[in-house]
Amino acid sequence: MPTLVIANKCYSSWSLRPWLLMKQFGIAFDEILIPLDLPDTKAKVLRHSPAGKVPILIDGDVTVWETIAIMEYVGETYHVPVWPADREARAMARSVAAEMHAGFSGLRSACPMNLGKKFSRKDRSEAVARDVTRFSEIVHQARERFGAGGPFLFGAFTAADAMYAPLATRLDTYSIALDATTRAYVDAILALPAFQEWRAAAMTEEWVVAADEVDEEEIENYRKAA
Repeated sequence: MPTLVIANKCYSSWSLRPWLLMKQFGIAFDEILIPLDLPDTKAKVLRHSPAGKVPILIDGDVTVWETIAIMEYVGETYHVPVWPADREARAMARSVAAEMHAGFSGLRSACPMNLGKKFSRKDRSEAVARDVTRFSEIVHQARERFGAGGPFLFGAFTAADAMYAPLATRLDTYSIALDATTRAYVDAILALPAFQEWRAAAMTEEWVVAADEVDEEEIENYRKAA
């Protein structure tokens, strides 16, 4: 059975992506969770990967330490459709997944993933607004062209949805206004049983990562309520 090395479920957006994908495709795996921002965090991660970052997939003699590489490996090794079957849809899915990997820096910087909190709506900068607009464009284009088979970007759940899942949580956490189509997609991600499992576990964590705690009054604190 493979092992997935991850970090805090409340905060670790990169850990969520392959974890969610593997859960969605019914692939059993063991889990090692290394808390972030502790004195021994880096040393513990380096025991599993020379890159010193999570997530990391360990499958026998094979170690894969980058998110999209993990997803590709999962598709090849476990024969699950992590990308759409249609060639055009698959090309777009890979493109938007890579765009997520390299982009959306305004939203990611201003709105860290934090599943334990919910904040009131406010103007969060032009950079955030641009990223939200681009995300909505992706959702509309993918849903209109390829989304007939289900509620996700390309109908059925794919690696592209796993890549955008942390962004969806940010839009919810920071109460960012969305059009109906984009909101429906975000809600579909948040309603996934696998995501609900991840979130429930996140609410039991006691660690606090100061860098990912926004200094403003929250309207809900799920960890206190849990």
